[in-house]
Amino acid sequence: MHPAGDPMQEQTSEAAAPVVVIGAGLAGLTVALHLAAQGQPVIVLAKRSLGEGATAWAQGGIVGVLGSDDSVESHVRDTQDAGAGLVDEHTARFIAEHSPEAIEWLVAQGVPFSPDPQGPLGLHLTREGGHAVRRIAHAADATGRAIHNALLARASAHPLVTLKARWMAVDLITERHLKRADAPPSCHGVYALDIDAQRVETLPARAVVLATGGVGKTYRYTTNPDTATGDGIAMAWRAGCRVANMEFIQFHPTCLYHPQERSFLITEALRGEGAVLRLPANGSAGREATAEEPWGPRFMADHDPRAELAPRDIVARAIDFEMKKHGVDHVWLDATHLGEAFLKEHFPTIHARCLQLGIDIARQPIPVVPAAHYTCGGVVTDLAGRADLPGLYAVGEATYTGLHGANRLASNSLLECVVIGRTCAASILDTPATERPALPAWDESLVESADEQVVISHNWDELRLLMWNYVGIVRTTKRLERALHRIELLRGEIDEYYANFRVTRDLLELRNLVECAELIVRSALVRHESRGLHFSRDFPHTLPVSFPTVLTRPARSGAR
Repeated sequence: MHPAGDPMQEQTSEAAAPVVVIGAGLAGLTVALHLAAQGQPVIVLAKRSLGEGATAWAQGGIVGVLGSDDSVESHVRDTQDAGAGLVDEHTARFIAEHSPEAIEWLVAQGVPFSPDPQGPLGLHLTREGGHAVRRIAHAADATGRAIHNALLARASAHPLVTLKARWMAVDLITERHLKRADAPPSCHGVYALDIDAQRVETLPARAVVLATGGVGKTYRYTTNPDTATGDGIAMAWRAGCRVANMEFIQFHPTCLYHPQERSFLITEALRGEGAVLRLPANGSAGREATAEEPWGPRFMADHDPRAELAPRDIVARAIDFEMKKHGVDHVWLDATHLGEAFLKEHFPTIHARCLQLGIDIARQPIPVVPAAHYTCGGVVTDLAGRADLPGLYAVGEATYTGLHGANRLASNSLLECVVIGRTCAASILDTPATERPALPAWDESLVESADEQVVISHNWDELRLLMWNYVGIVRTTKRLERALHRIELLRGEIDEYYANFRVTRDLLELRNLVECAELIVRSALVRHESRGLHFSRDFPHTLPVSFPTVLTRPARSGAR
């Protein structure tokens, strides 16, 4: 496939049915640009502004097996080690093998990676936790924003890509909506809410691609943007698709602890360059400050020989343990020894944002806590993004491909978006377009406008606090059972509300969040061991052999 934007390689076909891509992050835009480059019209839906989404928030970078000291085998081994025995080796190898062309494609799209004349492809490579060598291409400490801006500019300029901001998918249109006994299982399009017009439209599609991201907003504290409400996972589940490994929610070890900035991520690359984690001095930590350790002692070596470069699940659990042991609200991430010039050059975003909040990271450590960060499970797909339902694809954080196992290796997420986004587009183009049946319009004849929106916000707050307290970094069976009982009650309230009132973005997000929360809890209850991101006090040992947690359920009846 040729890079998007090359007019010599494009073939337009105005009569072709569009592909509807739900989500305007790296995964969605990669699919859209590859499709458009081959003449396929695409509609991309973004439920908020086009610039919002998890991609733009990513700081660290994207894996590229590029250096002479690196190899596919090394990357696969690091991915497997981080994934705690549940990584699909074939998937890890496939994605590692295609990492160089993924980086080259991004460079061709105009992504301004940090340069190094001596580096492979002229790029500066950094290292993050869990990686044996430097293999992370980055744009200072705002890689996601740089990638997203470049691809969004390409998509905005392409005549075959239609970008719809403030449009939210309601549900997939499947055979059950056709009300025909002979209709085979298939995805025919999507019902989508035009948020500004407050009107649900019927969007027929040659194929639908879910690129909606993860479920971070299920938790009270998260590094994710407000868009991360599990929409694609919930829609696919309602349509009868399998989901897998939902118990593995990655908590990023270092989210800034500050009352004015509850979702600011402190990139793993900072620890990769030498920043260290310390306990608070004095107080509950029980040790006096010294000239050598003015902010308290380091502690990661007590938990793992790799110290601060251990995989994220180990570091997050260590921080959680130390915070509870010493009764402190946060720990310190100390980068002061790296020097002001180095920090300004390599981490300008973090340096500037912290300075705005009164924290000079060149002279004082950063207060950090773990926060929900990444969904390692999701909709089951193959390496072409195909889900169980014909005509339905999924790419990125909304999926389970087998790459991340029980814990995602740092910077593998952006790579997965590009590699599978490309194969997804190729699969759609290789699948012959079929005649589309007439699709029924959205029916809201028996519903009314809600007069108490506060019910939604109350249920939202209760759900997120419940998940934080009972389904967090450390779990017990009793806590999970209590969470499931309350989630089932919330589901009943939300389903009744959904059945009787006109849909809004807040209602749709809440409906999807409670669906995903139940999937997380049910998956966690099935796993009778501690592995990777799932740690249970009742099952603290890791089994010698384990398998992915796959949940299966038929689609529900009812067309609305």
